[in-house]
Amino acid sequence: MLLRSGFGFAALALTALQVAAQANAPVSRTEIEDLPYHIPESEAAALEEIIEDDSDVALLQKRKDWLSPEYKFIYQKPLPIPPALQPATNSLMNRKVKNPINGKDIWYYELEIKSFTQQVYPNLGPAQLVGYDGISPGPSIVVPRGTESIVRFINNAAKPNSVHLHGSPSRAPFDGWAEDTTLPGQFKDYYYPNDQSARFLWYHDHAVAITAENAYFGQAGAYLITDAAEDVLNLPKGYGVYDIPLVLASKQYNNDGSLFSTAGETDSLWGDVIHVNGQPWPFFNVEPRKYRLRFLNAAVSRSFALYFAQSTSTGTKLPFKVIASDAGLLSRPVQTSVLYASMAERWEVVFDFSQFKGKSIDLRNLEDVGDFGADDDYLNTNKVMRFVVSSKSPAQPDTSVVPSALRQVPFPAHGNAINHHFRFHRSNGQWLINDIGFADAQNRVLANVPRGTVEIWELENSSGGWTHPIHVHLVDLKVLSRTGKRGVMPYEAEGLKDVVWLAKGETVRVEAHYQPWAGLYMFHCHNLIHEDHDMMAAFNVTILDGYGYNETTFLDPMDPTWRPKPYNVNELRSRSGYFSDQKIIERINFMASFDPYGDDSAP
Repeated sequence: MLLRSGFGFAALALTALQVAAQANAPVSRTEIEDLPYHIPESEAAALEEIIEDDSDVALLQKRKDWLSPEYKFIYQKPLPIPPALQPATNSLMNRKVKNPINGKDIWYYELEIKSFTQQVYPNLGPAQLVGYDGISPGPSIVVPRGTESIVRFINNAAKPNSVHLHGSPSRAPFDGWAEDTTLPGQFKDYYYPNDQSARFLWYHDHAVAITAENAYFGQAGAYLITDAAEDVLNLPKGYGVYDIPLVLASKQYNNDGSLFSTAGETDSLWGDVIHVNGQPWPFFNVEPRKYRLRFLNAAVSRSFALYFAQSTSTGTKLPFKVIASDAGLLSRPVQTSVLYASMAERWEVVFDFSQFKGKSIDLRNLEDVGDFGADDDYLNTNKVMRFVVSSKSPAQPDTSVVPSALRQVPFPAHGNAINHHFRFHRSNGQWLINDIGFADAQNRVLANVPRGTVEIWELENSSGGWTHPIHVHLVDLKVLSRTGKRGVMPYEAEGLKDVVWLAKGETVRVEAHYQPWAGLYMFHCHNLIHEDHDMMAAFNVTILDGYGYNETTFLDPMDPTWRPKPYNVNELRSRSGYFSDQKIIERINFMASFDPYGDDSAP
């Protein structure tokens, strides 16, 4: 066992990189390193007492043979594109309803969580999966900025679920609190604001202790907010045509073709079969022109170090431009040849295929995640997918561009102290934060943040060779500094994030403006095995006095007003009861009457 005697702030001195230029003055390296610690005394005392399990620094192993049955169809099956889900259409709703309080459109959607089979191995039996509307990834929801949405998630599966719209500043009862589970035979209506700048969100399961299993078996999907301010930039566009979602995952299969389960896993499930949009190692036919590729790492445990190379090349990396992160467009495009993406991170790039007419370009993955990860490598985990470039010129000239400036990113105002230090570690076989896990309901609220204030959190990975992508709900994060081999990545410095990757031995400082809502929210490791085995805690955004904000309806994620309701499957199929036009309209009007997204007056 390892006792961390003394907090040792001096040992945490950071090799910070200067943050990119922004509307207010940039923070200097010295300013970041010299920030004082103003953490609660109780937090400092708790850190002194942590006793950690021995670090396992020898996790990485040489590339291994198959765990799953050998997959003999690499680059032989086409890339599926998840369908775009349309708002419900019926005689009363006509696609959308007006919010009676603020006049905004409300689009209503339904998604049924149900089991389905997928023939992953053509020569073996099918895999039994569970997904949104019976596909994985689920249908993509594409909604314009400023249009509110209500999504009814109907649990017609065998296990509980809770849905989190990852990256959305949703009110607490609609954020997917892990204990706010929808049981089989129930549904829940989630109300989303969609008032952010254009960005790639995603919806996925968040049920307590079974998030890994539910997400791994298929419960994940893309959710895109569009924005006229982005459209005028003339980036490659057209969902599924030149604007392509690429949802990455890594799985393991049994000898009969069924999916290996995460049940019983306590460390990680790396997987040896790489999927893109649900298909192992697909190919995608492209024209010789620019494409916008939206990457989401939806793997349970695997991180990626992505690069492009000609299929005939042994590894010469081709340049591409990173244009967006978790929180939308960067301030400017950043050219790179390797893109690091840990679990739940989204990165958007533009790759120009115009110079490769009649050739093939492979998307590959560096072994050992470029020496930053802890992942086990297998025979083909260095491959991801293949782009087959047409030998013919595009039918229409490619007029898309990548401007030298993309937008003014709303970085938070500079904080002047470290407000919290959170250590992500393992003790007594549990994955914990400051020696607390989510199961410890009496102590799991680790921060009380006044609404509207800016705080700096210091996130420390002290668990040896393991890595932790940390997701903070509600807010966008500015990455100030990172210890270790790589510092802040250039493309990371040009935008905002909601997931920050703590690679081996790293400490990262992040800054966020805790707005727009008060309420109880989660933060956790997005290695879903770690999350389920208890590396998750909560923070409470509290109400500042003097701002005239008296509403309390949406502070409690377990408020009974918004809890799931039972349904009758016959009513679902016949569109009666809760699923009749009239009842749906009544429900939308009832939810909108509370105006959950109408008061953002805090600073």
